[in-house]
Amino acid sequence: MKKVIIIGSCGAGKSTFAKKLAECMGLEIIHLDQEYWKPNWVRTDSNIFREKVKGLLRKDSWIMDGNYRSTMDIRIAKSDTIIFLDFSRWICLYRILKRRLRNNRVDTLNCCNEQITYELIKWIIWTFPSTNRKEILSKINKVKDRKKVVILKSNKQMEEFLSSCTKK
Repeated sequence: MKKVIIIGSCGAGKSTFAKKLAECMGLEIIHLDQEYWKPNWVRTDSNIFREKVKGLLRKDSWIMDGNYRSTMDIRIAKSDTIIFLDFSRWICLYRILKRRLRNNRVDTLNCCNEQITYELIKWIIWTFPSTNRKEILSKINKVKDRKKVVILKSNKQMEEFLSSCTKK
């Protein structure tokens, strides 16, 4: 594992898991939220963001966390390992609320205070499970014979995966 993408819903624990995996494996971590969001939650233009991600993918090794459907195709193509954190919508919502109350986001964003909006809650409860999850499973199913695909559905599975990792 030298080029790892970690995907899943908001609140699934992508950044926390990525940080622990990066420490275990000695690989650079790239939080896509840090690359995408400008101060005060201003979005990066999609074409500019795609080019930025292409540049990041040229590195020899990395762990990259984030969903961003607009770059999923190129990230899957360049990765050797895909880790999908497939947690229930309710766990993800709980974690987002807890993160906001504790103000302890792992991938601190410059000048972006954590916000719980109706759109975010709707995305976690409805959009991700009904649309994005199905798309992710379809995309990773197409490459499972050529790439290492790991689907983790619980904290216990995450801990077991991390306990088995070694630096390369």
